[in-house]
Amino acid sequence: MAGKGVKLIANNKKAYHDYFIEEKYEAGIALVGTEVKSLRMGKCSIKEAFIHAEGGEMFIERMHISPYEKGNIFNKDPLRTRKLLLHKREINKLMGAVSQKGYTIVPLQVYFKDSKVKVEIGLAKGKKLYDKRQDIAKKDQRREAEREMKIRLK
Repeated sequence: MAGKGVKLIANNKKAYHDYFIEEKYEAGIALVGTEVKSLRMGKCSIKEAFIHAEGGEMFIERMHISPYEKGNIFNKDPLRTRKLLLHKREINKLMGAVSQKGYTIVPLQVYFKDSKVKVEIGLAKGKKLYDKRQDIAKKDQRREAEREMKIRLK
């Protein structure tokens, strides 16, 4: 997601904790005008969001975009199902992986890329409890090593 004209709106840190992310894809998202205005103000949450395929198309569920204050009658339901815009071969590849190997698709980030709203989605495999414990132990070791280096440098 590095590049020019990129502004992060929402990040899903929980996805990296609960899943091994195998592959990442960038998808557009079909929105209405008031939703885009609300996103420009940074009012979005993807903590509870998930992605599913239906009829050869991908949809994101439970992505919360707060209603725009000045949107009156044009505001839509904050939790409505939104269509993801991906190439057909990407959709087929993701659907094949989800159906065969026990993978799932999770949203990782929502951001503006040159005035267009993009969603970074990841093909993910669930972590077991011991995997999570290993990650926490590695993080603690790295933090401890950094602390030791900081003390030695002083």
